[in-house]
Amino acid sequence: MTNKAVSRGRATVCGVYVLLLLGGCASSEVQNDYADAEMIVDPAGSWSEPPVAVTPPLVAIKPTVINHGSRSLKRIALTFDACSLDAQSYYDERVARILIDNRIPATIFVGGKWMRDHPEQLRALATLPQFELANHGFMHTHMTRISDERVRQELKWTQDTMYAMIGRQPTLFRAPYGEINHRLVRLAAESGLRTVQFDLPSGDADKKASKKKLIEYVTTVAKPGSIVVMHINRRGWHTAEALPEIIAKLRKRGFEFVTVSELLGLDPTPVEAPPSDTASAFPPVPAHYDDTAYDRN
Repeated sequence: MTNKAVSRGRATVCGVYVLLLLGGCASSEVQNDYADAEMIVDPAGSWSEPPVAVTPPLVAIKPTVINHGSRSLKRIALTFDACSLDAQSYYDERVARILIDNRIPATIFVGGKWMRDHPEQLRALATLPQFELANHGFMHTHMTRISDERVRQELKWTQDTMYAMIGRQPTLFRAPYGEINHRLVRLAAESGLRTVQFDLPSGDADKKASKKKLIEYVTTVAKPGSIVVMHINRRGWHTAEALPEIIAKLRKRGFEFVTVSELLGLDPTPVEAPPSDTASAFPPVPAHYDDTAYDRN
């Protein structure tokens, strides 16, 4: 069952993986645990041209927020966010290898710049059918604070980047930090994207959350239809240590692991032929962005 009540989510810290190469994302109580890596706040005016790609537009849909799937089926979706960082983005190959070795489906919400930082990992990830790739905005900006035009650019540039690199266009979107409002959800829907939140933030972005606490919390709180958020970008401080036991305990409880699209009964993202030579046509990523330079509507 989906929850269409638009709410402000908990802070989400991101990451992603690609076949031992990428990183992941999780959430905690409204805090930023990227203390040693500056988050990109907004590109505002620092980028004059979008990525070059001829991406077929998706059909607009009804504004929808997904917090969890059906409570009547014992299925669960593990999700990981790949956040864009001001400097180099990170990944945790240990988490990726655990998912691969255990044959666990997962949905990875990928930042546009993160893909630019990790093109080989993205392409490797895209070859593995157990992984679903989704839109996490181009930069890790507070999207509820930027203008409609900037929101559309964040969404489209991420779509264009993924399409140029792997010939795939995502249909799911998760906002950075899990911050949403009615306007953002509407703009995402106009771009053909369903907004996906979560009902089980693992808390792995909290340095104080030990391996034991992560295992106990996730495996105890999990319900049929839960959408779990964890990190795969080395900012889930104990994710790799906790993940094998989380998987084992959830399996023991009878859960089936699925992607978000499978959880919701949606068609998987179709793979299309990528435009030729477009990945090399992207403009350079600016070194830094000014948080005060954009429109806060």
